Amino acid sequence: MDETPPDSLIPYDEIVQEALRAVVGRVLGQVEVTGELPGEHHFYITFKTGAPGVAVPTDLGERFPDEMTIVLQNKFWDLSVSEAGFSVGLSFNQKQASLEIPFSAITAFVDPAVDFGLQFQAVDGEQSHEAHDEAENDGSDGDGVAPEEVVDDGSNVVTVDFGKKK
Repeated sequence: MDETPPDSLIPYDEIVQEALRAVVGRVLGQVEVTGELPGEHHFYITFKTGAPGVAVPTDLGERFPDEMTIVLQNKFWDLSVSEAGFSVGLSFNQKQASLEIPFSAITAFVDPAVDFGLQFQAVDGEQSHEAHDEAENDGSDGDGVAPEEVVDDGSNVVTVDFGKKK
């Protein structure tokens, strides 16, 4: 007796991923309207640098050819959110840069102030993330180094991973 569920004709995984990425858009949209992060909130946003629609300065793309994490905390400007993604100005090693990031390129969104996080499947179909260095943008505490990585116990992290049935 075969207990393997049949393949779905409804793309639930894509629908859920899209809905969760909309959460990121809504949060960033609220920050765009107010012009600042409320209270102690700050965001770590990890994205695929080579994904379609991503625009980062050449030197950052070379330094982070697969994936990078940015921090939106104290020093960021020109945040603009659209239905498809967002753009933001950040400083890297005292050098200003503008980044454009489609929501489809985001692989993780974390707000350590409230122990909240979302993880997404990579746009290129990869199921796991390779370790990478922080981008160390100057937007965290002004010294050019991102704050210590928050160790998350997973209590408020939502991970959606629909494995493909063979």
